[in-house]
Amino acid sequence: MFYIYLIQSTKDKSTYIGYTDNIERRLAIHNSGKVNYTSKHKPYRIVYFEAYLSQKDARKREQLLKNNGGQRDFLKENIGNSLAVD
Repeated sequence: MFYIYLIQSTKDKSTYIGYTDNIERRLAIHNSGKVNYTSKHKPYRIVYFEAYLSQKDARKREQLLKNNGGQRDFLKENIGNSLAVD
């Protein structure tokens, strides 16, 4: 399986969208500080993921979310609404 994921910092709520074939390992790498882009905002938690059988499809979806602000914002907004605590 291949995954696209959205992680959110528990420190400052910043988010990151990525792609992997091992979602648990990738989260551990982000939380270890080994990813330059996310190292300053750790720790992170997974707030959303999609699974794909095809690596090509997963990469295509990742690029769509990263490069299409409207889709990315829609995803973040809807996830934020589902995670909101009353």
